[in-house]
Amino acid sequence: MEIEDRIIIALDYQTKSEVQSFLSTFDLSQKYSPKIVKVGMELYYSEGPKILEYIKSLGLKIFLDLKVHDIPTTAYGAIKSLSKYGVDILNVHASGGIEMMKRAKEACLVDTKLIAVTQLTSLDDKIINSELGINENSEDNVIRLAKNTFQAGLDGVVSSPLEAALIKKHTKIDFLTVCPGVRLAENTNQDQKRIASPKWALANGCDYIVIGRAITQPKAPDKIFVDLCKGAFS
Repeated sequence: MEIEDRIIIALDYQTKSEVQSFLSTFDLSQKYSPKIVKVGMELYYSEGPKILEYIKSLGLKIFLDLKVHDIPTTAYGAIKSLSKYGVDILNVHASGGIEMMKRAKEACLVDTKLIAVTQLTSLDDKIINSELGINENSEDNVIRLAKNTFQAGLDGVVSSPLEAALIKKHTKIDFLTVCPGVRLAENTNQDQKRIASPKWALANGCDYIVIGRAITQPKAPDKIFVDLCKGAFS
């Protein structure tokens, strides 16, 4: 894939008008322009399926990031309902277990990739040990959940960039790694703890990097995206 195909822009907005305003800053026919975007809970719960229809009308691919997590039968039904929108990527929580993931995969349309969230990038060792009662470090926890996801037959995982290469080592090279927690040089960590730079992430096992506010908030997002594609952020 070209680098512009590997950058997923997180549309962290609440309204269609905000999305329209943001995307209007790009010439989507150009090489260095967004190719795939992420629609998360905030936007989807506000606008519903119509926002997916609008984005698809622009020729963009969609990662619908709703993190389904429930008993196997309910997860099956949820993914079956979401699959009908024809998005490119859907996700569940790996912590729902292998059986839940298998059932979700059964419900997923063949043209839609189903991936699982391993450990949120806002969680570190202290939180997973003292608050969640997981007696592992973050790396071991992520690898265990990734191996479960692979066993369940899903297409890949969401992880921080720090674990991407190890995930491929413990699964297979074409097992997808979709990685938030990517920060440009001048950005703060915000609420994410396990982070990396774009160049490091892309060179160390991340198939896709997910970037939100670093692109969506500045006044010239088109320039930042072009600079990102050309390797300006080390």
